[in-house]
Amino acid sequence: MDREEAVVRLAALRKELSYHGHRYYVLDDPVISDGEYDQMFRELLDLEEQFPELVTADSPSLRVGGAALDRFAEVEHASAMLSLDNVFNEQELQGFIEKIHRYLQSTEALVYAAEPKLDGLAVELVYENKVFVQGSTRGNGLIGENITAQLQTVQTIPLRLQTTRHPAPETLVVRGEVFLPRHGFEELNRQRAEQGEPLFANPRNAAAGSLRQLDPGVTATRPLSFFVYGVADTSILPCRNQEELFAWLAGLGFRVNSLVRFCHSTAEIRQQYGYLQQIRHDLDYDIDGMVVKVNDFLLQQRLGTTARAPRWAVAWKFPAAQATTVIRDVEFQVGRTGAVTPVAILKPVTVDGAVVRRASLHNQDEIKRKGLMIGDTVLIQRAGDVIPEVVKPVVEKRTGRERPIIFPDHCPVCGHPLERPEGEAVTRCINPHCPAQRLQSLIYFVGKSGLDIEGLGYRNMERLVQAGLVRDLPDIFQLRREDLAGLEGWGEKSADNVLAAVARAKHLSLSRFLGALGIRYVGEVTAELLALHFTSLDALMHASREELLAVEGIGEQVATSLLDYFSDPATRKMLARLLELGVTIAAPEKRSRPLDGQVFLFTGSLEKMSRNEAKKLVQEQGGHVVSGISKRVTALVVGAKAGGKLKKAAAMGVPVLKEQEFLQLVSGTGESADGN
Repeated sequence: MDREEAVVRLAALRKELSYHGHRYYVLDDPVISDGEYDQMFRELLDLEEQFPELVTADSPSLRVGGAALDRFAEVEHASAMLSLDNVFNEQELQGFIEKIHRYLQSTEALVYAAEPKLDGLAVELVYENKVFVQGSTRGNGLIGENITAQLQTVQTIPLRLQTTRHPAPETLVVRGEVFLPRHGFEELNRQRAEQGEPLFANPRNAAAGSLRQLDPGVTATRPLSFFVYGVADTSILPCRNQEELFAWLAGLGFRVNSLVRFCHSTAEIRQQYGYLQQIRHDLDYDIDGMVVKVNDFLLQQRLGTTARAPRWAVAWKFPAAQATTVIRDVEFQVGRTGAVTPVAILKPVTVDGAVVRRASLHNQDEIKRKGLMIGDTVLIQRAGDVIPEVVKPVVEKRTGRERPIIFPDHCPVCGHPLERPEGEAVTRCINPHCPAQRLQSLIYFVGKSGLDIEGLGYRNMERLVQAGLVRDLPDIFQLRREDLAGLEGWGEKSADNVLAAVARAKHLSLSRFLGALGIRYVGEVTAELLALHFTSLDALMHASREELLAVEGIGEQVATSLLDYFSDPATRKMLARLLELGVTIAAPEKRSRPLDGQVFLFTGSLEKMSRNEAKKLVQEQGGHVVSGISKRVTALVVGAKAGGKLKKAAAMGVPVLKEQEFLQLVSGTGESADGN
């Protein structure tokens, strides 16, 4: 067969194999035998081996996995992949619905999409000209890891969109959940047991481990599956709501969960929740609740989002799985900020498939409130189906041999006197040289929330500290091959891998660097706000209290924490050493937001929302709200019974917007207040 014939034949094979793969894996309705499919697939592989230049980005041969990667590259999401707020009972669900009605200033009944909440891994898929070109993990919501090669092996993810019935935009970004079906999880653990490998704790851990394989060939051996649940931008779609979106996505070849229901009342939402709770253990995949979304896309846009979650959706979690066990002892752990946390050492017990041996008791007040004692039989649960929690003691099972839990007055690690600030529930070790705080800070710095240095997990960092190789953050960037290779259980290859990961971690964004430092009260969102405002570490280090408080979202508590941190000579010396060792911190790209630089003033009563809700809308889109009229005001928004500010605005030439014009502006359908 010559090249021209191969081009024609390969195109036909790709089309046939994609069609039959979709019928088998997505529709569960095959029309040819496995043998016929395998024969076509072998022909495809043979032709691609003869003509490797003819392998396309949508070839079914990618399902078997390609070359192994050295590392996962970072990917910036098209728009933030937000979390969902949780509710745990009917009262909280009702509160969510009432809040939506208040925000919309409407009592009209709404339609809600009710979807099973899969216990898997959220991913983003990018399609260019109908072909799957990039896939990534959620990461921190703004930046994830590029796992395109791994996702190409998932049979239920289309490599090319089917557009015979439904056209697709030139660029389409979809989101969904990758999971491992229960039957696949059981078979995978059976194989691992036979090979003497450690077993996965649950399907979610197995799915996560499978997607984070640097070798996509390994991922291809895991029977992962995928359900689509949304898109990054609904405004470019020929769909008005979730119901039309799911039909449209199914037409493009995606697998949509058949248990999605559209509810016209709170009673219908409750009914669907009860049904999913009843059948959850009969499904071939794990679910841990139900996602409730406002169906209408225009209403979703009006409701908008907070910094971490959409206002138009919520996760109604299932009740936590519970069991009883015994508190054998209590240990006191010291965290990176000096917080001393009591941890119950439990008699091992299985809760919903996971063995629980330890559970946080949080603080002294919680122990007292629950009346817990060492030796108590206690009811425990996995809160949110994940975190073990001691609910209460089973008082009727007490024997009289139980002992009170005595909270220490000195640090259990360094012996320094503990302090409990007035008004706080947490007791702290305030010794800045406490070894436990230093270790936890180091672990946080290299962990998932920090630099995410592969190979430097908790145990390895503990060993490096114990060996005297790492005492502070800069020491991580001075590790040598001979030091690591000489450690027990390490070799030259593992040493080289860690050093390569450390070298890659030297180049990072300002927001990620600030988050990795573990400054008290500075999480991901706050770090992002600070990075966008100050743009450099030096500017932030020299910022005054007034300059810090001028940043939207920064209050007294955060400002004080930052001033204390950066004024410490030891901190300044440590940061200087990091920069000397080649750590480079990139300034953030200024993200353009619709209301950047615009200043708003409100007067009169708004009909569609409260003043506070309107203020949040402005701030989330980059604008500012002031309380007095001046020439720096971009627009005065007037509601009913507008006061004297309207006359002053007219005298100063300040533009005036009616409430409807303001709503059009913040929804992106109107002209900006400054005329741009």
